[in-house]
Amino acid sequence: MERMKNKEVIMKIRNLKKVSSLAMAMIVIPGAAIAADGVAAVTGASATYVANNTWMLVATFLVFIMHLGFASLEAGLTRSKNTVNILFKNTAILAIGLLTYAAMGFNLMYPGDFLISGFFGFSGFGIGVTPENMMIVGDDGVGIYTYWTDFIFQAMFAATAATIVSGAVAERIKLHSFLIFSTIYVALIYPWVGSWKWGGGWLDTMGFYDFAGSTLVHSVGGWAALAGVLLLGPRLGKYVGKNIKPIMGHSMPLAAIGVFLLWLGWFGFNGGSVLSADPVAVSFVFVTTSLAAAAGIIGAISLSWILQKKPDLSMALNGSLAGLVGITAGADVVSVMSAIIIGFIAGMLVVVSVVGFDRMKIDDPVGALSVHLVCGIWGTLAVGIFSSDHSFITQLIGVVAYAIPCFLSAFTIFYILKVTLGIRVDEEEEIGGLDLGEHGMAAYADFEIKSAI
Repeated sequence: MERMKNKEVIMKIRNLKKVSSLAMAMIVIPGAAIAADGVAAVTGASATYVANNTWMLVATFLVFIMHLGFASLEAGLTRSKNTVNILFKNTAILAIGLLTYAAMGFNLMYPGDFLISGFFGFSGFGIGVTPENMMIVGDDGVGIYTYWTDFIFQAMFAATAATIVSGAVAERIKLHSFLIFSTIYVALIYPWVGSWKWGGGWLDTMGFYDFAGSTLVHSVGGWAALAGVLLLGPRLGKYVGKNIKPIMGHSMPLAAIGVFLLWLGWFGFNGGSVLSADPVAVSFVFVTTSLAAAAGIIGAISLSWILQKKPDLSMALNGSLAGLVGITAGADVVSVMSAIIIGFIAGMLVVVSVVGFDRMKIDDPVGALSVHLVCGIWGTLAVGIFSSDHSFITQLIGVVAYAIPCFLSAFTIFYILKVTLGIRVDEEEEIGGLDLGEHGMAAYADFEIKSAI
């Protein structure tokens, strides 16, 4: 019977020669009326459905833009001899994230029924539904968006965790080892721990809150980055005795472009996490997101200027990202003034953290640990501080709950790769640059690239 219904829907679509693509979508939307001339009358609940679905798709391509932002920022803050390698990793990560999420990640993160109560569930390999059940509906029965929109929006998030790792381990990791790590981590660890909250697991039942992923995306990537950095060790020449040698990025304009692309993408990252086109909720999240980013810039500029006696552009850029990461957990539940405070503190935290990691000789070329891990933790805890509806203790439990499995699993994967395939390029290749060593090509072929450490 179900197959017959599907066939009838398909035949109707094929026979409506004059129907627009929007009208064809209405055929499987309750409440949509098809006029005699084949034009759909989009009214009532169906109009809301179309608006919600359209906004979620817009949010999806804004999150997609973030991958270009990450690639540009990471390339700009590292040396020119490693640019091809960085761009290659960021391209591959996106493909790995989408394909593994389709193969198993989506059904691991949103399993429906958990096999182990609130802790682990899996609803099968692959994706795909019939027209009759392709609509995701809210509690009021009104359509929010399609199954396919739900998948592609969530899939864009999946690759972000590995992108965070890419920046932290840049300029000295073997390409094949990094890609193997990314595949395992994005396919298994990210969706598994994500199910604890977004999939309706035990942390969601407890009341833990993370609106768009300060912990579920950023800290999950940050803990993995920390594990990789510790096992890799610092870049050659970074720490000589007690001295810290600054290794400057090759293109601050490229880094700045990356940050502005990320800020743009964050409107989809946070705004899309409303999961509807609700005008009040989406516009409010836009405001808290932007003000937190702005406050992060001011916080980072103020503290870095005091400490370094000069204004540091890299700190200002990372300050904006710190504010964005910090507000991501509570963008919809804190006040506007609270968002500014959260962003300002995040901006100062990123400065203190960058300096602190350097003093501990933990080499992070782009400040990914400071931005995504430290500020991700801060943003998650800030929900418990600035929102009366959420508990600080519960938020702290959530932070610890993600820290332990994410760090241990990432450390284990990296360690196994280290003792088998190896994870660090040899000294000669690191000095000459990964572009030539790993790829046999240069990003700037017409320019002379310095190969000194």
